[in-house]
Parts: sequence; C-alpha cells; structure tokens
Amino acid sequence: MKILEVNTEKSWRGGERQTIYNAQGLIHLKHDVTLLCLKGFPLSQHAKEKGIKVVEIKNNHGAIWFMLLSVGKYDMIHTQTASNQFHALFSKLFFRVPLVYTRRVDFVPKGKLTLFKYKSTTKVIAISNAIKIILKNFGVPNVEVISDVAVPKVLNKVRAKEFLEKNNYSEKKIIATTAALVPHKDPITLVRAIHQLSLTRSDFVFLHFGSGILKQEVEDEIKKLNLQECFILNGFVNDVEDYFSIMDVFVMSSEEEGLGSSVLDAFLYKVPVAATNAGGMKEIMEGNGLLSKIKDADALAYNINELLSSKDLRDTVTEIAYRYVLKNHSNEAISLQYDRLFKRLKK
Repeated sequence: MKILEVNTEKSWRGGERQTIYNAQGLIHLKHDVTLLCLKGFPLSQHAKEKGIKVVEIKNNHGAIWFMLLSVGKYDMIHTQTASNQFHALFSKLFFRVPLVYTRRVDFVPKGKLTLFKYKSTTKVIAISNAIKIILKNFGVPNVEVISDVAVPKVLNKVRAKEFLEKNNYSEKKIIATTAALVPHKDPITLVRAIHQLSLTRSDFVFLHFGSGILKQEVEDEIKKLNLQECFILNGFVNDVEDYFSIMDVFVMSSEEEGLGSSVLDAFLYKVPVAATNAGGMKEIMEGNGLLSKIKDADALAYNINELLSSKDLRDTVTEIAYRYVLKNHSNEAISLQYDRLFKRLKK
C-alpha cells in the first residue's frame, strides 16, 4: 500500500518522533511510505537519516497543492497534526482518498467547522482513552485508540557523565524532565514542587530540558523562590535521551497531556516517574509510577521524595513500567494496529 504520512511541524517534539516511528513501522511491514514535511526543519532531517522517502515543501499551502496534484499516487493519507488534517480533507472530499488523523492532544475542540472536519475524516485515531472520550463528547463518531510508540536507543552515557562532571553534579541526586516550557506542561507547578522538595532535602539538582514561550515566567519563579542553584534550565538539547542514563527520578507536571511519550521513554530506560494525572498520562502511569493531581505541587514534591528515599520502591516501579512499555508500546505492536486499520479502510 502507498501511504502518505503528513506532518508539517517546525519543531522536534514527541509528535514528530512518533511520525518517524509510524513511518518506520509501516515500511517494515512492506508498505511504500512517503513523508510530506517542511523543508529545512528537524523532522525532514531525521527522516532522511532513517532512510525514509521525503517530499519537502516550503509552507502549509504547499501541502494542499501537493496532495491535490498527487491524486492516484497514494492509497492512504495519514496526518499527524490538526492543520494537516484540514489540508488533507481536500484530497479526501474531492478524490475519495481515505484520510486517517492521529490526535495526540487532549485539548477540548470547539466549533462547527472543527466538528465538520472530524466527521469528514475517514478515521480519527486517539492515542489514549482520555482523548477518545473528549472527541466522543464533542460528537466525533467511531474513534479508535492506537497508542504511541516507545523505541529504545543506545544512550551516549559518556556524554551524560561528562555533563555531570562539567557542572559539578556528580555527587547530587538527579531529578529531571524533558518538556517544552508551554502552558499545558505547567512548568510553574514544577518549579513550586521543586521548591517544596528543597525544604526537605538539599542533595539534588533538577534539570529541565526544553524551551518555550514561558521561559521568562519560569526564570522569574525560580528567582522568586531562590532556586537558581538547584533548578537548572538547559533549553532544547539534541539527543536528550542520553540524559536518562543519569536520572534518578523523572518528573512530568502537565495539566493537559494526550499521553506523555517522554514518560514512556523513562519507562524504557528504567527511570522511576512522578507525574500528574493529566489526560492520557494517568492511563500509562497507573501502577507504573507515582501519580498526583494536576497543579498539586506539594503532592508532586512528596512523590519525588518518596522515590528518592526508597531504593525498593524505585526498583519495583521501574521493573513493572519496563515490562509494561515493552509489551504495549513497541513499534511492532503499534504498527500492526495501523496496518490492520489501513487495510480495512482500503477495502
């Protein structure tokens, strides 16, 4: 089957990694996959490095024209973002090409035009039951759940160790997150949780990997709470997975979360997780880590401290989480679900 994967995001975040994984998994199952993406941005570069066929466009308008001019060349269009879902509708409505859209966010959709877009899509995939419920309540019929992929990579542990030594963190407990500094990730609650933890212990440093529009607000909160020595903003870092090798605890403070693919990474690399019960993250965290309510900095701090203080607890949750992620989120398992869906829609 000839499949066109579409993602025109400029960033390199969880959704873009999943686009690469989806393409690789479908190629492994002998499908002919092409990725439509923006020229000169990370997704295109990563896809080429993986040997995935790429069509590059300059902007989103180019996506519409490409799909209109490619009628008959593809059996299936799979979009990975809401804007691409809208663009692909032109091909679906006028030329009857089946369109599948994978939704990864748990924001509540609004408006009649948005509902029309969803109802006109051949099949909508939610990566968690939390997203499925939101779409169902919005009026979207027949939503299927196919979760995200977690793929282990060989970590550059030397790089991570050198980072510790360079910054004199070698004697510290390492607590960390990989998350954009954006509202739905709620980094302010995270800063406040670390402040609360600092009132209990001082043997740690918190490393935040990621950038975003809330950087100044987060910096102000760090200064306000006098956390400059223990809450370190590292910005966007390439191959950030390497740093899982030095983490003692991984933390997510989101107030909205479609699933939490970085939590799956922590499971893979056997790093215990303390996280909020936001959206689909609650589904993957149940029994696999310590959960707290959203915006509850005190509870999040308590859970981090529990994990730091008990080796038995860390060992137990990491082993359970590791077995869970291998069973439920391998590329083979997820790709087979897409394979069956695409073949069913093509009939």
